Amino acid sequence: MMAATDATGGVQARTSNPSLYFFTLVAALAGFLFGYDTGVIGGTQLYFTEYFQFTPGQQGFAVASAIYACIPGALVAGFLCNAISRKWTMIIAAVMFSVSAWGSGIADGYGELIIYRVIGGFAIGLASMAAPMLIAEIAPAEERGKLVSLNQLGIVSGFFVVFLATYFIGGGNTAGLSDAELVARNVYNTEQGWRVMFWSELLPSLAFFLALFFIPNSPRWLVMKGRTEDAMLVLMRLGANEATAQSEIAAIELSLADDTKKSLDPKVLAGLGGLVMVGVMLSVFQQVTGINAILYYGAEIFSNALGYGPEDALKQQLWLGAVNFLFTFIAIFTVDKWGRKPLLLTGLTGMFIGLSTLGLTVFTGQLGVLSLIGVLVFIASFALSMGPVVWVLISEIFPNRARSLAMAIAVGAQWLFNAFVSNAFPVVNRSQLNEQSFNGALPYFIFAGFCILAWLFVVKFVPETKGKSLEELEAGLV
Repeated sequence: MMAATDATGGVQARTSNPSLYFFTLVAALAGFLFGYDTGVIGGTQLYFTEYFQFTPGQQGFAVASAIYACIPGALVAGFLCNAISRKWTMIIAAVMFSVSAWGSGIADGYGELIIYRVIGGFAIGLASMAAPMLIAEIAPAEERGKLVSLNQLGIVSGFFVVFLATYFIGGGNTAGLSDAELVARNVYNTEQGWRVMFWSELLPSLAFFLALFFIPNSPRWLVMKGRTEDAMLVLMRLGANEATAQSEIAAIELSLADDTKKSLDPKVLAGLGGLVMVGVMLSVFQQVTGINAILYYGAEIFSNALGYGPEDALKQQLWLGAVNFLFTFIAIFTVDKWGRKPLLLTGLTGMFIGLSTLGLTVFTGQLGVLSLIGVLVFIASFALSMGPVVWVLISEIFPNRARSLAMAIAVGAQWLFNAFVSNAFPVVNRSQLNEQSFNGALPYFIFAGFCILAWLFVVKFVPETKGKSLEELEAGLV
């Protein structure tokens, strides 16, 4: 729908149109590949470890190498998003996703596999910053939360789809197979199946690469580069009429001019430092409350801590994927109605309850349905809050000129603590203190404690951004 002027001649805010949703969905494919590339290692690592006869240390680094590479990828994205645009940063990421998928499948040794996994991790770092930034900058204020949340939906969809893909590539249901058939299936997966699992990422990565040539550059980036006529055309494609587009461009130019005038003002620099602190701490809390420990080690948790057999553990992981997917949808349709802070506070409360329930059942040895419910309550609450809302906030709280650099710092911190938690969980989980004093429940109590700290942080430091344009937010926050 095109925006129009009201009865008094004032300019109405633009509204969404099909082009806006198409551009957003294309950008959200970055999130899908983020989830797919991160999740594919779970289906492949058992087989390539056996094929190459990796040591435990080699296996661990082969799994973690992509996560470590996300950190420099996110930091470099801050430079690239400003220098060559958000769109072309994603195009580079799409190429790297494809190279990583193909190369990981043809790898003939430890070093070669690590190189291609690092390329994929670097691509995740680029995409995880550029996509939500582009979506935030093309979205109308009243729909920005919903549209940026589609990136998180892409991430959880990527996790779920890659789980299904590796499951079926690996042969699917094994019930009723003879011992000889099971051995033959394992031999195939060890020799070739894990390669096909990696190659399965080529389809979405190539689709992402091609689709990116049909979306525009961010109007804010175009104005930053002095291309106001191009920015006008993009805004009109996004649903604005000429008057609305001119009004938005004027607001962007004013914010950029103010950034230049205030760039040496210590008060402004201190204010921006406070916003970066908010973005970094939100990213840190997103990780230290335990989401990736639960997702990465879900099968081990279900099998070892909760007493499920391997096949049952696999079925429980399906529940994790389904609940994560469902509640991300709920977040998409409530973030612009309820606001960012109410969702964060509600979700963190649910995460604390879920983790505490899981921890208490493990600590007391009362394992079973209540333990599973605790895990699912945690996943649902995260998907409702810390998953999508953190991405929304870090894409909108920073001023136009500093958004690339500030987001790069926040996203880099997110990947740093993702790696830290992923590495620390098995160490804490298998520690003597955990086994002797907490009966295996210590990690969940630690995560629950971080939920309390995150709740207090949100109450005191996180601003509400619902319904405000990026320029209005900049004027109010900086």
